[in-house]
Amino acid sequence: MQSRRNFIHQVAATAISLQLLPFTSWGKVPIQDGPVLRVAIMGLGGYATRVADAMQQCKRAKLVGAISGTPSKLTAWQAKYGIAEKNCYNYESFKNIKNNPDIDVVYITTPNALHHSQVIAAAAAGKHVICEKPMALNAKEGAEMVAACKKAGVQLLVGYRMHFEPKTLEVVRMRQDGELGKIKFFEGLSGFVIGDPTQWRLNKALAGGGALMDIGIYSINGARYMVGEEPIWVTAQETKNDPVKFKAGVDETIQFQLGFPSGAVASILSTYSVNYLDRFYLVGEKGYANLQPATGYGPIKGYTNKGELTQPHQTHQTVQMDEMAAIILDGKKPIIPVDGEEGLRDLKIIDAIYEAVKTGKKISLT
Repeated sequence: MQSRRNFIHQVAATAISLQLLPFTSWGKVPIQDGPVLRVAIMGLGGYATRVADAMQQCKRAKLVGAISGTPSKLTAWQAKYGIAEKNCYNYESFKNIKNNPDIDVVYITTPNALHHSQVIAAAAAGKHVICEKPMALNAKEGAEMVAACKKAGVQLLVGYRMHFEPKTLEVVRMRQDGELGKIKFFEGLSGFVIGDPTQWRLNKALAGGGALMDIGIYSINGARYMVGEEPIWVTAQETKNDPVKFKAGVDETIQFQLGFPSGAVASILSTYSVNYLDRFYLVGEKGYANLQPATGYGPIKGYTNKGELTQPHQTHQTVQMDEMAAIILDGKKPIIPVDGEEGLRDLKIIDAIYEAVKTGKKISLT
């Protein structure tokens, strides 16, 4: 983390000393004619930088603002991305964004526990909101966020980048068109060995849990759009081998099962203790689809009973932001929803998984 900060500061210093114009070394894609979604990113960490870099290739979305509690980050972002000082805020001055007509949407990439208050504040300021997943710590918070955005008349979208990924969408198309037949089974494997034990993702107050809230949500969401149904029950079991690193309320590994109305079932593993777990496997009566890696930054790889999936790789965040611009500006309907209600559905399942772990019971989702 420190090396990334140093790098950003070095880039900023170089740009200032050489009096570079914004984006001269970026090869930025020209914004196309027509309305453009003007975006401010809140929380300038590693993933925010990935989004900001990807947005330099967007045709419908433009990075115009930044919000951070660290003044040096705001200075660096102004230099690196050509952001006007008037479009930069700290967390105290953020409320003044309501008076800034140059910002359409706030993209929130802060720790999970901050999403609830920040989404509600952005909505109250009259700005559309994109919130990273999980949308909130629990379904209660999520419902309040959805309600606040509806009341304010703004859109709430969630950063489900896989909903726009071409190979993923091809598997969904095959399932929708009946090419796989009746779906019988889904397997999702989501895991990696987490590093720094002091990071916020291992802090229950900030993360709301452990692996399930970070990497496991990909398989929860994936089970829903791959099977094409909403689960009606869940069972779950937790394994914790390192109670020092994974303190109370921070899950290391959870295996869980979902049942669907059609009789299809899903078996999912979410863990912070095993690398190389990034796989979706969908089986129907007529065929199957395998994605591995299934949710990484790419390229996604996959094959079905009909052969290899060959759709070209595109940077996920670039595609996501252009597609979200079309949703907000044009009213486009995505193939797989990315709205607040979609985020809320995942949160209800997460709540039920934790309840199943705690009680050892099958938890109804209906």
